[in-house]
Amino acid sequence: MTDWATWQPRVCANLLFIVRDNRILLIRKKRGFGAGKINGPGGKVDPGETPLQSALRETFEELGIKPLGVEERGALHFQFRDGFSLYCTVFLASDFEGEPHETDEAVPLWTPLDAIPYDEMWADDRHWLPLLISGAHFTGYFQFDGEQLLSRKVIVRQD
Repeated sequence: MTDWATWQPRVCANLLFIVRDNRILLIRKKRGFGAGKINGPGGKVDPGETPLQSALRETFEELGIKPLGVEERGALHFQFRDGFSLYCTVFLASDFEGEPHETDEAVPLWTPLDAIPYDEMWADDRHWLPLLISGAHFTGYFQFDGEQLLSRKVIVRQD
């Protein structure tokens, strides 16, 4: 099992979810890590970027919109059996400028909050996305073998 106290990620990334009018803006990823799955916009943090700067850039690249009212809500730690490790900062936005449209990277999907397609998402999402939607702050620790979730721990924070 992973020793989370000494764990170091190979990659730092982010996800940004926009919740408005009882719907959440998701994407179907067209390429790269997690291609074919439904998730939120996001991606790797580039050198010199903060996680927030990266989340805003990635959301614009993937959907052509500028998120507004963005707040950091979560931290996710992922360890894969093949050695890959990922730290992900999760953001929640309440609005945006522009109109979401399909790009080379993603197809936008407005989804009612009571109909989130968890079966087409990463297995960890069902354990923390409801916390994000409810406005909670959280930290999650997940171990995967490929796409199979081996273990999970999610902590609701009071910050």
